Amino acid sequence: MCTDGDNHTHDSAGHSRRGFLRSAALAGAGAAVTGTGASVLGASPAFAADATKPGKAGKWNPDPTSLQFTLAVMPDTQFMYWGSQDSVNRTPQEESFRYIINNSGNPDLNIVFMAHLGDMTQDADPSSFEQVDKAFALLDAHGAAYSVVAGNHDLSGDDTRGDTTYLQTMGPSRFRHSKTFAGADRTGYNTAHIFQAAGRSWLLLALDWRTTDQGFAWADEVIKAHPKMPVILTTHDMVWSNYDDNVFPYESGDPEDNAGLSDHGQTVWDKLVKDNDQVFLTVNGHYWPPARTTKKNAAGNDVHLHIANYQNRYFGGGGMIRLYHFDLVRNTIDVETINPWILAQDPESRNTLAAELARVSGPVDNFSVPIEFEKRFSGFDPVPVRPARPAARELVKGTLAYWRFDGQGAPGTALTEGQRIHDLSGKGNDLTVVSVPGSAADALTWSADHHPDQPGHASLQFTGGRNPVHGAYLTTGATAPLNSETFRGGYTIEAFVRMPLDWDAGKNGNASFLSRRGSAGAAGKHGKNTDPNEPLAQFAITNNGREPQFNHYPTNDTYPTTNWGHGLVELKWWHLAVVNDGRFTRLYVEGAPVVDNPKRLSVGLTSLGLPWLVGGHEYAGAVDVVFHGNLGDIRIVDRPLAAKEFLTAK
Repeated sequence: MCTDGDNHTHDSAGHSRRGFLRSAALAGAGAAVTGTGASVLGASPAFAADATKPGKAGKWNPDPTSLQFTLAVMPDTQFMYWGSQDSVNRTPQEESFRYIINNSGNPDLNIVFMAHLGDMTQDADPSSFEQVDKAFALLDAHGAAYSVVAGNHDLSGDDTRGDTTYLQTMGPSRFRHSKTFAGADRTGYNTAHIFQAAGRSWLLLALDWRTTDQGFAWADEVIKAHPKMPVILTTHDMVWSNYDDNVFPYESGDPEDNAGLSDHGQTVWDKLVKDNDQVFLTVNGHYWPPARTTKKNAAGNDVHLHIANYQNRYFGGGGMIRLYHFDLVRNTIDVETINPWILAQDPESRNTLAAELARVSGPVDNFSVPIEFEKRFSGFDPVPVRPARPAARELVKGTLAYWRFDGQGAPGTALTEGQRIHDLSGKGNDLTVVSVPGSAADALTWSADHHPDQPGHASLQFTGGRNPVHGAYLTTGATAPLNSETFRGGYTIEAFVRMPLDWDAGKNGNASFLSRRGSAGAAGKHGKNTDPNEPLAQFAITNNGREPQFNHYPTNDTYPTTNWGHGLVELKWWHLAVVNDGRFTRLYVEGAPVVDNPKRLSVGLTSLGLPWLVGGHEYAGAVDVVFHGNLGDIRIVDRPLAAKEFLTAK
């Protein structure tokens, strides 16, 4: 940033003591460099603190395939490089560089790239850039991937300024051996970098402190030349904080919306970001305190706009880094801010101010950004929809019943009483629609919704419930072979389930999406946890946080075995499976075993020869509740299947 206190004036040059010294230094630097091609290594002043820590850096070794990776961001380090005042200290920045290098191969961090946000020096003096050059040589020596941008303290004017000390030291020639360097504009002040992470390519644009129309045109061309790459934009000046730093901890207002576009930031937005949907994240320094906001682009998608800057903290921030931990499994970016230089010190030796700066906490420094990456990137790089698979492919050995709902009715149209759905296994376990008297005509309808890995691209939508009982369900015939099956050699039961937003624990809880008629009492069951009125087998969504439950009475016991899963969110498709290997029963959610899988001998399923219900639940011999939600493909097999054999298998 320019000066103390100018963070509220967007584009102010500032007139404080630092501003005056900077102007004088730039005047001298301009006379020495502009038009002369003078080497940055020509000056050799005395430095107040020129010690470099002799620590070791390991191998640059990020994993480009892991779905978890980290982008490291380093904001304004200017107060460590004030050569014209004989004040330089590379130690903090170099310790951060070592941390970045050493944690590139750490699978818990997997740092794949580092972006500096500008204001590398306080005075743009050749003596300052000489030391910057030495610090960044550490990254170069280990093949680390990084980018830099010029800040207002590194130069003056816009990106047509010609040759400068910054350009000689940190310009495109520095990246000639970099595997991630993708090019620069004709001025050299705007650069593009492509790094590999999460099995794909990511484009990072490092734009000048004051980019002109030609620079924006170049950046736009780069984006269009890589139309499927997500884009991160780094620059020195983009958004500023709309709250002050008069107290600490900062009174930050709404930590998710406490920043706004600066004057130059508005230009960047209008000329480059707004109409390029690939840009999803921008990070800049210059202003403090740290802040962030989110804006909708022309495509209606979120662009996350962040400030990271700690130059106003002890030791000029001490080379702090902000770590953007991308997690494409959890669809989240977790952000934390640390100081590797201080963390490397013995805790007992840290002074009071250093101890406060080791890790910066608070909602503007440590936070999470939820991003559904596939959805956010779908406008420019859509994930191919997995095609439907023919039923014959899913008829594995031992399949006793396979019900699916594609190609049988237009979405939104109702199924009628007595309508039949065929068992595609060919075993004769067809289903017939039964409506509870008084239920709406559209209580059961065809739907195009489906789990993304479901073989059949359709489902049935049930609008059932209790108090009073209403809805429509399906039943196997009175003589269906499945009715008498006891599965003594094991079994696998799979179903795809989705609960709607209006699912209610009182009206819809403990409703089975698949159950076997016949009460426990009628089958002679008794003992612990036995309810004589409940069905012999029920695969249900409970009223306890929408937890899936498989409660069943095995042939070897007079009391039930119950498998419980964790809470399932609404509006999301879930694949549920129970697998019995002839001895024990395990419940799986999305192919993962749940914690409550009892280690209790559980052989087969008791049968009274009565039908199975799909979407209906029987209690004391009568249907007492009908399922509420969508059901996709259902398959029953007379042997245990491995997770890799489930209907979701790739």
